Amino acid sequence: MLKDPATLLREHAVQVTAQRLAVLRAVSGHPHGTADAIAEDVRADIGAISRQAVYDALGMLAEKGLIRRIQPAGSPALYEGRVDDNHHHLICRICGIAVDVDCAVGETPCLTAAADSGFQIDDAEVIYWGTCPECLAKKPCVEN
Repeated sequence: MLKDPATLLREHAVQVTAQRLAVLRAVSGHPHGTADAIAEDVRADIGAISRQAVYDALGMLAEKGLIRRIQPAGSPALYEGRVDDNHHHLICRICGIAVDVDCAVGETPCLTAAADSGFQIDDAEVIYWGTCPECLAKKPCVEN
């Protein structure tokens, strides 16, 4: 069972506000959502809130490690609540849906870089790109 959002905020020394609670709920209910989609969910939950307030809350929550920000190339940032592991993402090139993908092998294979250049590596982001089953089903067949 997930921890109470207010308790989670307090444990990370973050002031509990209705806006932050609503943003956490929206991220939890809309994994891999854009800031705009999350803002819509928050407005439906608590009423009026500025886009900037949502962006500020998302930024602060990501900085505190309560949510994760994913920035796929050529796409808007996506936010998710799965922060307790080092997983990756698979994104459809056609519709943009994103899904979680666990690391391929072992505990943290992606944390072992071929060359670390002296860095202490603590995270790796891998994004797989492809076409989701729904978009594949819609593609017209090409005859040879």
